[in-house]
Amino acid sequence: METLNSPEPRHIADITMFWGPASGGVRRYLEAKRSHLAARAGCRHSLLVPGPRPAWSVEENQLLCQFPAWPLSAGDGYRFPLRAGAWREALVQLAPDVIEAGDPYVTAQAALAAGRSLDVPVVGFFHSDLSRLLALRCGDGLRPLSGWYLGQLYRRFDWMFAPSEVMASQLVDLGVPDVSVQRLGVDTTAFRPSAAQPGLRKTLRVPRDARLLVFAGRNTREKHVDQLVETLDYLDDRYYLLLIGAGMPAGSHPRLRVIDYVGDEHALAVYLASADALLHAGDAETFGLVILEAMACGLPVVGVDAGVTPELVDEAVGELVPRARAAELARGVERLFQRDWLEAGAAARRRAVRHYGWGSQLDRQLLRMGQLCREGRVSDESDCHGAVGDPVVGGVPSG
Repeated sequence: METLNSPEPRHIADITMFWGPASGGVRRYLEAKRSHLAARAGCRHSLLVPGPRPAWSVEENQLLCQFPAWPLSAGDGYRFPLRAGAWREALVQLAPDVIEAGDPYVTAQAALAAGRSLDVPVVGFFHSDLSRLLALRCGDGLRPLSGWYLGQLYRRFDWMFAPSEVMASQLVDLGVPDVSVQRLGVDTTAFRPSAAQPGLRKTLRVPRDARLLVFAGRNTREKHVDQLVETLDYLDDRYYLLLIGAGMPAGSHPRLRVIDYVGDEHALAVYLASADALLHAGDAETFGLVILEAMACGLPVVGVDAGVTPELVDEAVGELVPRARAAELARGVERLFQRDWLEAGAAARRRAVRHYGWGSQLDRQLLRMGQLCREGRVSDESDCHGAVGDPVVGGVPSG
């Protein structure tokens, strides 16, 4: 068991509403963090999440607290807390060394209130692009209001983590001064090329010599799943598409195969590693964890040159297209398979292993939290900040 260095916090509490039965990247991040901290002697982790009823569980130094919250319609099992009181009181009783809030809603307010009461640092993780999501659903008219809200909220935090350069830049543009890029990671022992199962294609009724494209995620507007399916119309009969996730459009194309949400990462790795390439039409990704998981499985990626995707994908590991349109995605697929796509997949695997292991990413975050704990809280109600900072690259502190 690894010994925790003394400058790092001994008790970390995470609080978020982004936790549900079909959760994706945020839940993966929190589960990886819990596993990482469990291996460090003398370190405790508390996780506060919403659920249908009050519940709690303890395993060694890992505490999971569940608080009742209102279910969201068409929210894939997500729940929205309406009152901060119980969450704040629980944090105060737990008395962690540092609190991390993973969403900009009620739990963020609870984290800030508890941090003031305990006089401990409160950090935020900018997982969700609220302004863009609201614009997609309600129009651009809400962008100024949502931007104002996020700026007012996140300037009250002692530090902000962002999972990509594009997200960090948004925070800086909102006037949030203390930001660092904290990339997510991937379990490269679970997601690996050897996870492939040769018999899976037969089970899926996919010919052995077909080109199997795959996407895993939620069927939401910004994922452009409809464009993924339509891409098959622009490709010849060799190409099949496997969609993995809740609410996917089963039966909408003869060469489309659909699997329900797969929560177990080892099972997901089997599907990814058994495909030939990841096809990703999302143009508003904040990190795109499935891109990394596919790359770790040795898959090249065809994605959109928008959001975080170009931070992860270049011509060495795949193809980028200008827009999330079926015809353009199809051209990207054809370009990929006209060149040495197996080498692109091997390069994707090497990149994932070299740069995106969970251990190095989480250790960097712990060092930042430890610095905040040593120097004390630097924010107050007047939105003042101290000078704790990382080297700034291009206006954005680099993680």
